[in-house]
Amino acid sequence: MSENLPKLAVETFSTILMLKLQQKQSKLRGRVMEGYHVGKQASPIDYIGSIQMRAPAGRYTPNQPQNTDFTRRWVLPVDKEAYQLIDTFDKLRLLTDPTSRYSDVAMAAVAREWDDRIIAAAFATATIGDSTGVGTTTESFSTTNWSIASTFASTAASGLTVAKMIEAKRIMRKAQVDVDDEEMTWITNSQGESDLLNQVQVVSTEFSDKPVLQEGKVTRFMGWNIIYSERMISTSSVRQNIALVKSGAYLGVWKDVENDLERRRDLSGLPWQLASLMTSGSTRLEPGRLLQVLCADTSAAGDVTP
Repeated sequence: MSENLPKLAVETFSTILMLKLQQKQSKLRGRVMEGYHVGKQASPIDYIGSIQMRAPAGRYTPNQPQNTDFTRRWVLPVDKEAYQLIDTFDKLRLLTDPTSRYSDVAMAAVAREWDDRIIAAAFATATIGDSTGVGTTTESFSTTNWSIASTFASTAASGLTVAKMIEAKRIMRKAQVDVDDEEMTWITNSQGESDLLNQVQVVSTEFSDKPVLQEGKVTRFMGWNIIYSERMISTSSVRQNIALVKSGAYLGVWKDVENDLERRRDLSGLPWQLASLMTSGSTRLEPGRLLQVLCADTSAAGDVTP
């Protein structure tokens, strides 16, 4: 055998093109109220207040009407876009056509954007009132009334605990949220899952008439549907969890998603361009339907900050 034969050694390359690790699907769509809109802003929900029954003022006295209060909330659209170019000359040098994977990358980005809108609006300042510039005002999130501290039921900051889940349900029920009929969702992250798996009340059948673990995962506990998202906001080793009913947040969709593939004849090489466009907005709804639960978390930061 010639000692020069290795000069003819070949290289084999993969024909498989996979997406790198990333969140590919929305975790939160379907967990909040949702609607489609046009225009510069939309009012998804109007609220009517309550009245109190009272004793008659006296025989044959004039009626005393009670003025019921009304509240209107607004959601404002946010435009987002992504452009990807696929060079014609580059495609000639590849074993596989990456075009379909470009579309997959765009759809994954869109899915994350839905979640980012909802997460960003959860504790942000909401817009309420008649209309922009005419009687509008803002409503800040009240950490005094609707937040559970990281140190709740403990002497130091703690992670996601059963005690915090019990307290969240108590706060909602106290606020007259119909937790018996409304779907309740708890949004946490991988550290929150780890916290739950390390608590006897969660994993032991002695504390529940039904097994909580399903193939090693906690998806429902104490009436909460548990959703895991790595896009939750973290500050100073404390992660914000969201506890809400479906009527606690709203996602407004102006443009669900539009993908447009066209030939760019104005650019050298006549590349293909995949344009992805979307418009959406989100807002927190009536106070008490959505809570902030602070949990100790020294793990790495989430994917991004919304």
